[in-house]
Amino acid sequence: MEPTIYLFFDGTCREAMTRYAEVLGGEVLSIVRNADAPDADSRMPGGDDLVMNMSIRLGSATVMGSDAPAEMYDRPQGFRVQIAPASRAEFDRILAALSEEALAIDMPPGETFWAERFAMFTDRFGTPWMMNYEGSKASQEVL
Repeated sequence: MEPTIYLFFDGTCREAMTRYAEVLGGEVLSIVRNADAPDADSRMPGGDDLVMNMSIRLGSATVMGSDAPAEMYDRPQGFRVQIAPASRAEFDRILAALSEEALAIDMPPGETFWAERFAMFTDRFGTPWMMNYEGSKASQEVL
């Protein structure tokens, strides 16, 4: 069994998840909109354009998400989606794309004792990210 990240959005699910797939080299697997529900009783409040469920494939991982009705939406907290780009150039490209119009830069990109490049931010869709490129520090054991 493998865990699956499931993200909630405040009406921006389709835009956010499509952006993540584009930036991270993934693909959109499915989108189920409120309007796709068989009847009104099966729909969530908030309108036909809301996404009930969407999934994208990023490498071997599936990331899922949906829009939350306004009265049920809480900004994510207590976790981060962590990614580890394979190169410094890839780190910089992904960081620039995902942090565009960021709600917060929680830790600006920089070197740490465990990584050549590390950053934490909350993107414009409210998703908290953590990026880590170990580079030459990958062989160091930190206990």
